[in-house]
Amino acid sequence: MIKLNAKTRKDFGKKTKVLKKTGRIPAVVYGDGVKNIPLEINYEEFKKVFDQTGESSLVALEIDGEKKERPVLIYDIQRDPVSGKFIHVDFYQASLKEEVEVMVPLVFEGVSLAVKELGGTLVKEIQEIEVKALPQNLPHDIKVDISSLKTFEDEIFIKDLKLPVGVKVLKKPDEIVALAVPAAKVEEELAKPVEEKVEDVEKVEKEKKGKEEEEMGEAVKEKPAPSSAEKKKTEKK
Repeated sequence: MIKLNAKTRKDFGKKTKVLKKTGRIPAVVYGDGVKNIPLEINYEEFKKVFDQTGESSLVALEIDGEKKERPVLIYDIQRDPVSGKFIHVDFYQASLKEEVEVMVPLVFEGVSLAVKELGGTLVKEIQEIEVKALPQNLPHDIKVDISSLKTFEDEIFIKDLKLPVGVKVLKKPDEIVALAVPAAKVEEELAKPVEEKVEDVEKVEKEKKGKEEEEMGEAVKEKPAPSSAEKKKTEKK
């Protein structure tokens, strides 16, 4: 496990801005049967750890004053909407005896002959996948070898993925992960929704216009002229 140092936090609310100015960010650790502890961590140290572990690998959290490390998962991250920088982190203290469910990213590697030699386009139907495992068995990512995509008929399914020992996928085995399709088909599919949307909009506008004209005609025929009292009431509204 990669280690990360943390200190118990004493500043809250607006005072956390002082932390950020000194290169630190607020955090918290919690878990089943675990008391919430507000923390502060070094921004750059956390960034390095996160780049290596993501949200699916265990981190050994060392809190000042505690003799034992805490096995945690990076459970939730808040970012600044403008800069994209981390502004708060939630750590989940996991039990090493209980399985957890997390999302793990897929990493596509290798060379597809259908793409390289036939000029096809790689279509990634799934970019990340939910798995279940003991925390210590969770992978940082799952590799997908696309070299098996030699023709446009070839497909990679969930059941084709090579998983680490003790890791179960929470998806149907026959779901498609990736395939290669002719470039012309991709262009056709990209253009199709646009054409359909334009046609749909025109159709809706025509129906709307016809309905409005119909309603206006009915209103003129059926609705009696408002009395002077009703006119005043309408004007007040």
